[in-house]
Amino acid sequence: MAYYQLKVKEIVRETSDTITIHFAQPVPHPIAYHPGQFLTLLLDIDGERVRRSYSMCSSPHADQTLAVSVKRVTGGKVSNFLNDRLRTGDTVEVMEPTGTFTPQLNPAHQRHIVLLGGGSGITPLMSIIKSVLATETRSQVSLIYGSRNRRSIIFKGQLDALQAKYGGRFHVIHVLSQSEDDWEGHRGRLNQTLILKLLEQLPESDQPTTEYYVCGPEGLMEEVKRALSIRRVSPERIHKESFTAPVPVEKPAVLVAEAVSNAVVTREVTVLYEGSEYKFTVTPRQTILEAALDLDIDLPYSCQSGMCTACMGKCVSGRVKLDEEDGLSERERKEGYVLTCVGHPLTDNVVIEID
Repeated sequence: MAYYQLKVKEIVRETSDTITIHFAQPVPHPIAYHPGQFLTLLLDIDGERVRRSYSMCSSPHADQTLAVSVKRVTGGKVSNFLNDRLRTGDTVEVMEPTGTFTPQLNPAHQRHIVLLGGGSGITPLMSIIKSVLATETRSQVSLIYGSRNRRSIIFKGQLDALQAKYGGRFHVIHVLSQSEDDWEGHRGRLNQTLILKLLEQLPESDQPTTEYYVCGPEGLMEEVKRALSIRRVSPERIHKESFTAPVPVEKPAVLVAEAVSNAVVTREVTVLYEGSEYKFTVTPRQTILEAALDLDIDLPYSCQSGMCTACMGKCVSGRVKLDEEDGLSERERKEGYVLTCVGHPLTDNVVIEID
């Protein structure tokens, strides 16, 4: 995992509680990334070393800078620090971009990309929108975007400009849950019924080549899932990125899987990372990542909730139990990939390779 020191080139105020941070690309070797991926920022705040992941709203096909948008969270140490104290010219350490919420772009494609998001979930969708419009000149892009009110619509000006630039190829439907009296657009919450109604208004939204990208709170994700199920959209055409970590469950002293032989007990694991071999013990109350960090073994990680895949490694020996699997694709699970931040060794011979 590579680390970079990036200089803040510009900070743009998107809404009263959201900023976009533009980082200058390193010269002469810019950082390569895919639309929809995220950056992990490593910060020293009041003597504490913290890290947070933020999806990039920039496009590698349309923008010169790397950009992430940060919405202020009540009580959020990092989001408030970035909104209040970060300045143009500051330097921030970041991990290399990662994430699998990315479209496979092809200039020869002629398809419809439908994106559904809520609040700050627009961030990776914005990256995908700009990238598809710039590279697939025969594809259409539609966005259904839920916000609280007109003032809270992130990237409103940019979305309007993209509609003007790309004409009939880009269509946006805004939905406001607490709309002003003079709002003439759609009102309410993005629930199953409204989503089905809005999808009917999109051109060719039910074709076999149509792909769906969904990002936002868990409630929105569930409503979209139910709506697309009614429309009989195959799971292979639905891609999702959750901005809400799963609710943590307190781990008992001993966790038992299907059989006694699969008991989560104290075991030794081996991790191969950056040319080094680390052997350490993992107790039932620890994940593999937690055990490593307690021993000052600096393995890559970010969200610590099984969603971002920054800690992903391949289990080449033994078996690992995961508390959360949604961050991995079906293909990755079949190939033996695991997430150390939610992983527990089930056998004594666990060996994990991390790129």
